[in-house]
Amino acid sequence: MKSYQQKWHQNIPVSMAEAWKFFSSPLNLGKITPPNMKFIVTSDYDENTVMYPGMIITYKVSPLLNVKMNWVTEITHVQEPNFFVDDQRLGPFALWHHEHHFEEIPGGVHMTDILTYAVGYGPLGSIANMLMVKKRIADIFKYREKAVIELFGEFKPVK
Repeated sequence: MKSYQQKWHQNIPVSMAEAWKFFSSPLNLGKITPPNMKFIVTSDYDENTVMYPGMIITYKVSPLLNVKMNWVTEITHVQEPNFFVDDQRLGPFALWHHEHHFEEIPGGVHMTDILTYAVGYGPLGSIANMLMVKKRIADIFKYREKAVIELFGEFKPVK
């Protein structure tokens, strides 16, 4: 099974505490996910839920071709406020390992997402990745970058 890795970086004009509070809440994920994915958190969490290793989060999502499916992730690692990791337990990928890293910088937080994934299905999966999956994932994170700017504002480097 071939795996792929993509990385994204974004500077956000917020404190570490504010970045952690927003990104570690499963309820906020829908706010930064493209509407055409029809993303809904189905876990029974509220805004006071604190993330912890072993936390299971369930969703309904339409990642490709408008096909609705269940997606289940587990939070496997948490080091507040520096990083957390979610791994898919049930969903469209053979492998989904998503690292969320936060680093304090002058004027805000530098956020790094590292996604390691595999489509599965042997050579067919490699072709699907080349033709649509890789681009679809990139589009999701491009949307996320714009949504984060709309929520928190444009980062302006401190001189």
